[in-house]
Amino acid sequence: MRAVAKRRFALAAPAPRRQVEPTIALINIVFLMLIFFLIAGTLATPLPSEMKTAQTEFAPPAAPPDALAIAADGTLYRSGVVTTVGSFVALTDLSKPVRIAVDRDLPARDLIDVVAALRAAGAGHVVMVTERTAGSRSGLSG
Repeated sequence: MRAVAKRRFALAAPAPRRQVEPTIALINIVFLMLIFFLIAGTLATPLPSEMKTAQTEFAPPAAPPDALAIAADGTLYRSGVVTTVGSFVALTDLSKPVRIAVDRDLPARDLIDVVAALRAAGAGHVVMVTERTAGSRSGLSG
């Protein structure tokens, strides 16, 4: 009986398995997300450098990659290329809101003429993209 007891206690308990931490996988995912957002943030064509957009205190943020940019002299731009209202309308889905970025020095009469031309071409909803001032609050006032 004594020999049986020795044999029973002679086996060592199995060593607990170490859990593999998913830290490396998590770091890889965060790194890939960082690269994605860096690339996605640079896809939008910037407005012409000489343009100073209108400012507002109350406006929701809006990205203007597909916006019609209107310079102070009345020149129209789409994706940084000079265009006309007709060619802009031909390349734009007018069932969605049409965004326009306007130079703050553009005469109001010229802005009204461009908006009227867009509406006449079938644009149902025209939205003006503005630059939020530094001390402004986010969102619309109620």
